[in-house]
Amino acid sequence: MDLEELSREILTCAKCPLHKYRTNAVPGEGSMKLGIMVVGEAPGADEDRTGRPFVGAAGRLLTEALARLGVSRGDVYITNVVKCRPPNNRTPTREEVEACLPYLLRQIELLRPRRIVALGLTSAKTLLPLVGKMVEKIGDVRRGCFRGRVAGVEVEICATYHPAAVLRNPRLKEEFMGDLAAFLGGGLERFF
Repeated sequence: MDLEELSREILTCAKCPLHKYRTNAVPGEGSMKLGIMVVGEAPGADEDRTGRPFVGAAGRLLTEALARLGVSRGDVYITNVVKCRPPNNRTPTREEVEACLPYLLRQIELLRPRRIVALGLTSAKTLLPLVGKMVEKIGDVRRGCFRGRVAGVEVEICATYHPAAVLRNPRLKEEFMGDLAAFLGGGLERFF
């Protein structure tokens, strides 16, 4: 199965109740030009409407942040842990995450990123245990990168705030930008 076939499978998925509420599933988009995958929580209303990840307000902030760092959003692969929008933008349940996790693992296997940037707590709590790091709050792991093997791929997983959290609390923007600069520029402050 290639990425296009996987995307088609995601678009028709009915493994959890979220498919009943979606307009569009959102597989992901971008490239591996920089070897980086960006993983958020779940699509929001704009993403559900368009079928594209990170196109709402949080997506505009992410795109702006990448551009300020000299990175085109098309040069990284952007996806979410959960591929369908939870009602009222609530946090996905464990069951919803577990239903979608095989898709994310297959994306990692097919794309073979060298680094994954986990945006927010749901993404960090889903990805970091795969490399042996347990997470309770984003501050526990923010700005750190953790190495391990995921879906047969040697990868570093780095975590920071979700752009939606930055929109709710603008004081986080400087830290968010600093984290992205470290993760995307390779000048990582520390490894675990």
